[in-house]
Amino acid sequence: MHEEELIRVVREAGGEVMATLPCDKTRDLCTLLPRHFREISLLREEDGVGLCAGLALAGRRPVMHIQSSGLGNMLNAMLTLPCLYRLPLPVLASWRGVYQEQIEAQVPFNARLPAILAAAGIACTEIHTTDDLPRAGDVVADAYTESRPHVALISPAVWEGERCAAVTPPAFPVREREVVCDLHRTVLAPVMRRYDALAAVAPHLGDALAVANLGVPSKELYAVRDRPENFYMLGSYTQATPIGFGCALGQDRDVVVFDGDGSLLGTAILPVIASEAPANLTIVALDNGAFGSTGSQMTHAWAGADLELIARGAGFASTVKVQTPEELVAAYTAGERGPRFIHVIIAPGNADVPNIPLSALQIRDRFCGS
Repeated sequence: MHEEELIRVVREAGGEVMATLPCDKTRDLCTLLPRHFREISLLREEDGVGLCAGLALAGRRPVMHIQSSGLGNMLNAMLTLPCLYRLPLPVLASWRGVYQEQIEAQVPFNARLPAILAAAGIACTEIHTTDDLPRAGDVVADAYTESRPHVALISPAVWEGERCAAVTPPAFPVREREVVCDLHRTVLAPVMRRYDALAAVAPHLGDALAVANLGVPSKELYAVRDRPENFYMLGSYTQATPIGFGCALGQDRDVVVFDGDGSLLGTAILPVIASEAPANLTIVALDNGAFGSTGSQMTHAWAGADLELIARGAGFASTVKVQTPEELVAAYTAGERGPRFIHVIIAPGNADVPNIPLSALQIRDRFCGS
């Protein structure tokens, strides 16, 4: 089978962990992948960029397998994470919109992909026939060697021919469960701002790895307690928790993510985390009901969406809502295994702190060396 040949060359190039979203054209490959790799099944391609960045920061060798249309969801994150911080991201993309495409909507974006990737400065290799399959291994190896994203656009023509009878998708387990929602919380007028919450937790971080959301949250964490174990984000909206998730999966140390309500409402990573259940991950959701770094525009968390309830619905068993520094410290130091979700109610407002005087590569090197 050609699918087995692709798996072989990817494994020989060093691929370890596969972050995936399926494509109809690669259904047999999707069935085989979890037999050969640790597979993380995504809900949105953009989250895979953060997940793979976290895995790479932890010293692991990730690969993504997606439909090529998902690259449209990934471009900004690719440019502001693996490109900016020089992290490997090999992508095996089932190339739609070009070869015998029957779905009109697949054509406008996907037919232009080589030019789009070239304009973005992202390496791209086209794989049109089975004879080209070894080039997929070259793509993976290049991404690791050069510490950069590299996309393999794999034509559906590669998979034409006889299907292997042994490729049988696993049977679904019985879908029976009891769902009980017993959450009852009272949200009071906030007594902390983000800086106060960070200052409360910082003395208790120990040797945990910490990922801070982009913009002011990273600057405030730097001002409160800079240390090599902190990964400061300079871009990539919504990717703080995916990065921390990847770090937690990739090694055994505790990982804490300082994320915000706007960012968490914009990601689809929480159900994926709950499914994988990394015991060393804590998410501290700093909920000020606002997009704090852009002028404190109100988010849907201010009076509507409840982040703790969303985490519960996503499958988190360990959640808590806190509203004072003492409650936050008690929740963080409780010693429960994760994944944990600590929902912190805070007021809008940013501390007057300077920019972080570190480049992306300095942040990466300090973090990886810690």
